[in-house]
Order: sequence, then C-alpha cells, then structure tokens
Amino acid sequence: MLLFLLLGAAPILLWLTLAVALYLTVIELRAMQVHYLWWFWWLLLVLMTHFIGYLFLRAYAVYRRWNLARSG
Repeated sequence: MLLFLLLGAAPILLWLTLAVALYLTVIELRAMQVHYLWWFWWLLLVLMTHFIGYLFLRAYAVYRRWNLARSG
C-alpha cells in the first residue's frame, strides 16, 4: 500500500481490500479486548502493510488464545 501511495495511484480493488482488512482488524481487536495503544499499533500496521499486517494480527491472536487456554 505504501508503494501505491508514494506513486500517487492505486486501483479501486486495492482500496476495497484495505478497507476489508481494516474492518476485520477492528473485529479481531474488539474480541481480544486490548489497550487502545495496541489498537492504534495494529491498525497502523495493517494500514501500512495491508494484508500482510492483518495476517500477522491473526497469527498473534491465535498465539495469544493458545497461551491463555494453555495457562488457564
């Protein structure tokens, strides 16, 4: 996404997938109930890296749930 912003042109499909990735990020963060600084950090990461950032968030959420289930 950053490359397209620097070049000044992005296809509409890229903007739509970014919106979907940000929406899914918000849903995931609401379920995790994390501090607002984590919200800002994850949304910024997804905004800058697009879908890859969302995949990192999903991996972190799975790891966090796995650790909570294992320790609880």
